[in-house]
Amino acid sequence: QVQLVESGGGLVQAGGSLRLSCADSGRTSGRTFSNNAMGWFRQAPGKEREFVASISWKGASTLYADSVKGRFTISRDNAKNTVSLQMNSLQPEDTAVYYCAAGRSSSTTASAQYYTYWGQGTQVTVSS
Repeated sequence: QVQLVESGGGLVQAGGSLRLSCADSGRTSGRTFSNNAMGWFRQAPGKEREFVASISWKGASTLYADSVKGRFTISRDNAKNTVSLQMNSLQPEDTAVYYCAAGRSSSTTASAQYYTYWGQGTQVTVSS
């Protein structure tokens, strides 16, 4: 069973930084992290969930939404079964619940339909 747990959310002022982490605490943790792409999505109040970033199984390839490119960095540590999202220069429009997801394949993708497992989410609030 895959269990993705996000952490690191909170309240920050505009221009500040946060680092989100996602860990797989399930019994298949090793297989999930080492063989599959991982992604981050977010959902703001009243809006649909949107893609933020994705990283391939070995971390060699990354993909970002235009809205976060140059400000956010996704990384992974397969030895520790974790994936992180470093968020810099945060703006109020970044306020959302952020979700970690495990992909079906090893390649990066922005499409939510290609992610099988999802965490419960962590709230990020950016004040102006």
